[in-house]
Amino acid sequence: MSGSDKVEAKAEQAKGHVKETVGSAVGNESLEAEGRGDQAKGDVREAGEKAKDAVKSVFKHKD
Repeated sequence: MSGSDKVEAKAEQAKGHVKETVGSAVGNESLEAEGRGDQAKGDVREAGEKAKDAVKSVFKHKD
């Protein structure tokens, strides 16, 4: 996982967490749901990058 991709994934997860928390605190269900969506996007991005790293590692050690 490259450094910038990891930072972007973590930032998206954090942004989502903040939105979800604020939405919950003020009773805004749409903001809360948007926050959960942002967190999920960050999770998917992070998982994709980890998968890429795993594939690269396999081919690197194969030589």
